[in-house]
Amino acid sequence: MDERQLRILRELGELGSVTAVAEALLVTPSAISQQLRLLQRAIPVPLTERQGRRLALTDAGQALAGAAIEVETALERARHTVEEFVDRPDGEVSVAAFHSGGSAFFPLLLRALAAPGSPRLSLADADVTQDDFPPLTREYDLVLAHRLEHTPGWPSTVTATTLLREPLDVAMPADHPLAAKRRLTPLDVADEPWITAHEGFPVVATIDAIATAAGRRLRLVHRINEFAVVAEAVAAGGGLALMPRWTMRPHPALVLKPLTGVRARRQIDALHRPERTARKAVRTVLTELHRAAETIRTQV
Repeated sequence: MDERQLRILRELGELGSVTAVAEALLVTPSAISQQLRLLQRAIPVPLTERQGRRLALTDAGQALAGAAIEVETALERARHTVEEFVDRPDGEVSVAAFHSGGSAFFPLLLRALAAPGSPRLSLADADVTQDDFPPLTREYDLVLAHRLEHTPGWPSTVTATTLLREPLDVAMPADHPLAAKRRLTPLDVADEPWITAHEGFPVVATIDAIATAAGRRLRLVHRINEFAVVAEAVAAGGGLALMPRWTMRPHPALVLKPLTGVRARRQIDALHRPERTARKAVRTVLTELHRAAETIRTQV
């Protein structure tokens, strides 16, 4: 049995005929009869009986119709609760982000949504490989993810909203011989030691592209994911590294140089399951993420 069948039984008890119920519910009499037959199959005792020209409810039918009122009341209460949840402007919104994304976006979000009545943020960091970002949408309302622009897009099971297309520059100590150059080519950097991320993380593909363009393998001496740690290692002379231009705080001992000859740019997206944005609070946070992205892009 389902809600619609119980509603029909309740209306039949009040109106007394299939035709009258059909008129009240704006459907055909045959549709009403079909639903009554389906309901009867699920019940081991008769629910209706003929009383002259009137189709009346049996005692069992009356008992079920009474229960139908309670069911409709409970369902209406549940719908109201869901509507309140969906429309609530200060509901909790969970946001996960990779490290450099969180470092750039989280402070701006917290400041923008600090006023009473704003969504309540629940923030988390997630240092995962590119393929592991979409599954995080099961746990979080919004997931800040990054990938290189030329890599395959996100799966159709998630909705992706692009926030930034951020260049990846070559980081080096300010006194490095290459620091005098305005731009660098793959051949300029091919013989230098490199610091890069672990396999499976977006930056690695650009390192591979540099090697391909230069026609030789790069010397990868350190594997470090966290850009803040990478910056310190570069400053200490540990090697060159690719660093995001906008989302990392400038390091006083480093300079960033644009790289030509390869596509060195990452895309930062907000991933979510389509149903998540039914909630007003989630839509508000997504709007603030766009504003934060514009701030990040223009503040340098």
